[in-house]
This record gives sequence, structure tokens and C-alpha cells, in this order.
Amino acid sequence: MLPKQFRLKNKSAFNITYRVKNSFYKNGIIMFAGKIAKTKVNTKIGFVVSKKTHKRSVKRNRLKRLMRESIRLIIKDGFDFHNRYSLIFVGKSQALGKSFDEIDNAIKLLLKELD
Repeated sequence: MLPKQFRLKNKSAFNITYRVKNSFYKNGIIMFAGKIAKTKVNTKIGFVVSKKTHKRSVKRNRLKRLMRESIRLIIKDGFDFHNRYSLIFVGKSQALGKSFDEIDNAIKLLLKELD
């Protein structure tokens, strides 16, 4: 589970991040990134897999769990977000059948785009 201080929760926070229109795509995962103005706030991260991606919630939730676990391990390893970001990871249908290693590599490549 992602620690509470890193969770993006409010619908308004999601909308603000989407409006920035700063996005990156790798292997079926889109990352939307926006900077947070407050310096004392941690980076906030949200995960979305649309019902259009797959009609079965089991498949959608598995993809979200894989993305969450990848981010959790990256944070645990001490990844330094130089700037404070609001990040949203959106899973697409191309990412549904992928293994954890493939999802993890895609997310690491997306995070490298932030620098």
C-alpha cells in the first residue's frame, strides 16, 4: 500500500494535474505530471484505469495494484523527487497482460522523464 502522505485523493487535485497537459507514455502507461507550488508538501501520486480499458474490474484492479507496488518499491528505495510533483499514472489496454517487471520498467522510464 502506498503511504498516505504520497496519495493523490481529491477530484480537484486530479483535474488540476490533468489540466497541466504534461504527459509521457511508455508501454501502455501514461503519466501526467504537474508541479506542486507548496514546498512542504510531498509528491502526490494517483492511479487510474478506466472502465473503457477493460470491462472486468479484476483486470483493472490488478493493473492498478502492479503500478502501486512498483511506485511503493521505488519510494522505499529512496527515489528523490527533486521537485514536488502531482503524478497520475493511467493504465491503458496495452498494459493489461504485462508482468510486474514490464510495468516496473515502464514506470521507471516514465519517472526518468521528470528530470
